[in-house]
Amino acid sequence: MRATRPLLLCLAWIALSGCHQAPPTSVGEGAPTARAPAPVAPSPPLVAAARAQVGVVRAYDPAYFNLTYPGGDVPADRGVCTDVVIRALRMQGLDLQQAIHEDMRDHFALYPRQWGLKAPDRNIDHRRVPNQMRWFQRQGWQRHSGRRPEDFAPSDIVAWKLAGSGLLHIGIVSDRRSADGTPLVLHNIGAGTQEDDILFQHPIIGHYRPPVTPVRG
Repeated sequence: MRATRPLLLCLAWIALSGCHQAPPTSVGEGAPTARAPAPVAPSPPLVAAARAQVGVVRAYDPAYFNLTYPGGDVPADRGVCTDVVIRALRMQGLDLQQAIHEDMRDHFALYPRQWGLKAPDRNIDHRRVPNQMRWFQRQGWQRHSGRRPEDFAPSDIVAWKLAGSGLLHIGIVSDRRSADGTPLVLHNIGAGTQEDDILFQHPIIGHYRPPVTPVRG
């Protein structure tokens, strides 16, 4: 027993010190390395600008406002569907208030006349869905309105005629998708700016694809 006790103590010391393990393999010799998570691609600028309105624009307010010009805006916590588009495009350097007003000033007869106006109104013209649709069409942004998710790209602008009410609506296609693969939409349909699965919930009456960097008309 006297002969084995030093040996047992030595084995215990080796076990505690870890000296019985092989030295770690250096990088490049087959040692497992932690894999960095794949980088998440940033959202397209127009989508990011629309999404930035979520939680900021909390109310749907169609009231008429006297706006500064150019660059005028309604109070930041409210607006309508067209204001989502206006604010997102303005972040890309395109002021729809000025662009639509100038085009209507020069080509008033080419725009819808359903409001009984005899001249452009720079406070409200750009906030009306039919006027936005006409201006996008005149810029050559119009696309075929398909019924498949792959027909729509992030940053596309889509207009609908709402089932039931017949009112017109507009929003921006997101880079996020629902569980079944349908692109979500950033829009304000009554409760402020939201990101929802509504793309195919109503008849599509307009589909537009802005250039990567929208050019002022």
